[in-house]
Amino acid sequence: MDREKILSCLIATVLVATVSACSRDHQPIVVGSKNFTEQVLLGEIVAQHLEHRLNEKVVRKPNLGGTLLAHQALVNGEIDLYPEYSGTALTAVLKLAPFSDPSAVLRKVKAEYKTRFGIQWLEPLGFNNTFVMVIRQEDANSQITTLSEAARRSKGWKLGVGYEFQQRPDGLNGLRKNYRLPLKGSPRTMDLGLLYNALEHKEVDMIAANATDGLLSAKDVRVLRDDKRSFPPYQAALVVRATVLENHPWLRPALEELSGKFPDETMRKLNYQVDGLHRPARDVAVEFLRQNKLLP
Repeated sequence: MDREKILSCLIATVLVATVSACSRDHQPIVVGSKNFTEQVLLGEIVAQHLEHRLNEKVVRKPNLGGTLLAHQALVNGEIDLYPEYSGTALTAVLKLAPFSDPSAVLRKVKAEYKTRFGIQWLEPLGFNNTFVMVIRQEDANSQITTLSEAARRSKGWKLGVGYEFQQRPDGLNGLRKNYRLPLKGSPRTMDLGLLYNALEHKEVDMIAANATDGLLSAKDVRVLRDDKRSFPPYQAALVVRATVLENHPWLRPALEELSGKFPDETMRKLNYQVDGLHRPARDVAVEFLRQNKLLP
């Protein structure tokens, strides 16, 4: 092959590589979420924030399903990021035994995700969506503020739980093991959406809920402190494919503007706006970003 042909080939190769790189760089960011209100709302907040900060279109893929489906979509490159919970990652994805130290759990999942999947955990969003035990305020006199105090109630509790709480080792089994909570009969198992109604109508005396349930900000109830740390931490954070962060160096700073912006009570109120007041997630997201001076 003469020198001109060699030079032409080299130029063509460089052009193809350049076009390919440019094409990759200009691929829109794809934000995913699992299939429940909190996830969909967080995904919408992230998408709107990135569109404003980066002045680029963001593709939304909400309602992907449960944990394993969302995780696989991330690993396969079908999405670039989504919100995940440290305890869920530890037990459901990594298949490791739960433990109670929030910092240790986060360190473990960060290291394992990076090594196993090439996925990075960003700094937590600010809330811990763990299990919580909830009672009516009228039953929550000054003597009952913790689960240890509830365990000393001689007449026992009529307990209402969701199916997941009953089956998981860090749910009902952990509660019984750590607190020996006196129960009146077997726990009543029901859909999560029915728990608060059952508590309000005195069909049960205590329910196993989630720390960021929207109804916790609207109902006259008390969350009992898990003073023995029976339930593992479920700190929420954004998980992002490492290659996406490398190819888009502006992405991490934009996403980390959301870190710490979601205390438990804030997330409860946001969830209630959608679940309780039936507002569109898009409108709730705009309002949140404006309140935090992340939108004009």
